[in-house]
Amino acid sequence: MGSGLGTIWAHKGHHVFFSFSRDPRKLGTLANVTPHCRAGSPSEAAASSEIVLLSVGWAMVDEALKATGGLDGKVLIDCTNPLKPDLSGLAVGLETSAAEEIQARVSGARVVKAFNTVFAEVYHSETRLFGSRRPTMLFCGNDPGAKSTVSKLIIETGFEPVDAGPLSSARYLEPLAMLMVQLGRKQGLGTNIALNLIHR
Repeated sequence: MGSGLGTIWAHKGHHVFFSFSRDPRKLGTLANVTPHCRAGSPSEAAASSEIVLLSVGWAMVDEALKATGGLDGKVLIDCTNPLKPDLSGLAVGLETSAAEEIQARVSGARVVKAFNTVFAEVYHSETRLFGSRRPTMLFCGNDPGAKSTVSKLIIETGFEPVDAGPLSSARYLEPLAMLMVQLGRKQGLGTNIALNLIHR
């Protein structure tokens, strides 16, 4: 997820800092072959960035947040999904969400839930278009300025942004991501799928 999105944004002219990997050499290689990129520690990445993408497995969220140091004032895009290890369901949900739990852990950050309902393969594809159709990216958060920033990134990534309301709407977006896992991996549709909200 992180490498795919970071590469897209770098090719759009953004300066991207890749971080938090069990294999720092992979980060270095990725940064070397992608324009406007570098690699380093999570604290270096957070200190030098206005926007931070949290793209780790649910079990590693606390470790990743601790490694970043301070995130006060940063836009924190949360694309995590609190999946159980065997993909049988969500470890968190309905009365709260991963996004809300993350916001509680880093209260000074401006958390926006986004990019969690699409498989990584779509971000690594040459285009986000499905034929002539641009897929929908639902997002939510409590900070209007942060949501405006993320909406622009969504457009640059190749999706149609749809504001799903406050951060508590992540309680619906994360189960939606679980449905995508069910459709893609268990119902055999594959991972090159996305949602398209039709409206008139």
